Amino acid sequence: MPTRILPAGADPDAVRSLVTLLSQLPDAEPQPPVGDSTQLVDTLARLAAESVDELPEVVVVHERIGPVPALELIREVALRFPAVGVILVTTDASPGLFSAAMDSGARGLVALPLSYEELASRVQAVAQWSTGVRRHLGHAASDVLGGVGGTVVTVSGAKGGTGATLAAIQLALAAQASGRPTALVDLDLQTGDIASYLDIQFRRSVADLAAITDISPRVLADAVFRHDTGIALLLAPAEGERGEEVSDRAARQIVSALRSRYEVVVVDCGAQLSGAGAAAVEMADTALLVTTPDVIAVRAAKRTVRMWDRLQIRKAEETTVVVNRHSRTAEIQPALVQRITGTALARTAVPAHFKELQAVVDAGRVHELDSRSTVKQALWALAGELGLVRTATEGAHRGGGRGTVGFRRRKE
Repeated sequence: MPTRILPAGADPDAVRSLVTLLSQLPDAEPQPPVGDSTQLVDTLARLAAESVDELPEVVVVHERIGPVPALELIREVALRFPAVGVILVTTDASPGLFSAAMDSGARGLVALPLSYEELASRVQAVAQWSTGVRRHLGHAASDVLGGVGGTVVTVSGAKGGTGATLAAIQLALAAQASGRPTALVDLDLQTGDIASYLDIQFRRSVADLAAITDISPRVLADAVFRHDTGIALLLAPAEGERGEEVSDRAARQIVSALRSRYEVVVVDCGAQLSGAGAAAVEMADTALLVTTPDVIAVRAAKRTVRMWDRLQIRKAEETTVVVNRHSRTAEIQPALVQRITGTALARTAVPAHFKELQAVVDAGRVHELDSRSTVKQALWALAGELGLVRTATEGAHRGGGRGTVGFRRRKE
């Protein structure tokens, strides 16, 4: 059986040279190369969703791939697709880098300039390892190879005061209520308000995980706060200046660790772009941008979308705008917001009924918002639209009908 090899790199000349050598290897079947980290992870996820048999045995990552650094990318691939062997191609073949690559989950390292013999030997060894792992897993392979971990949704505000934090909390509550283990992360590092909205006192925060290079399940469990609703909370530091400790690299590791432990991870990124927030948005399965239907907020949403695109964080068409405080009498309607921003648009718009929220917001008990609230109904319907809730069918299949949440079909 031929060995499927997926090359990944941002340098066209380097990738072309790599593909040429891979094509000469015996029993090798190079796949069309991918040009950046996002495309690589998306390709593997798409192949795994079709069938685990479609995944390549070997992924070859060039050191100059971006925007995610090569070692961080290898760590994410190894975590989500643990039986796909990864080889790093690099000009630095020092023992230090070799050790760092192995710690990140790579199965091999090949030095530049490329040598046919070295590449052939390493690909063969990694392919044999990958095949052996899959054979050992047997029928359990579909769960392991399909990508360990759950869905990551980021919620960002086009500007301050658009309601991103409330939306993030309610999405997490809906997912948890449906029976899906859920984590809610506050990456609005200087001004995060999730703790205030839920009126909780906490000792540890996301900053306490920033310096840890290998976040074990026990370390993660010590850092999260278990809320009465069952949601696992990882909160912004009480001292805003400590937010600077959370780098983009730390954010990737933290979100990846949470993804491996929870079915749903909701991340509140706030309205100010930090390195940590940018990393979360870039690696999210769904990136929401919350705006209100007024000129200032919509202009801010457009600026944010363009900035994400310039920084290669997220393309406009891969971002979903949610219109909050919607009214049918407003001059700016959701369809116009979509045309202005060039994004996808959530079918669910959240109505403007702050009076429903005022009492629970002032009390710091937004998790006790009345189920008859039209705002809550809209946000929980949005959770259903995003696939964050377990349906009645899924609950019955898993033998757990009590934790399911149902939604009425909205009229178009």
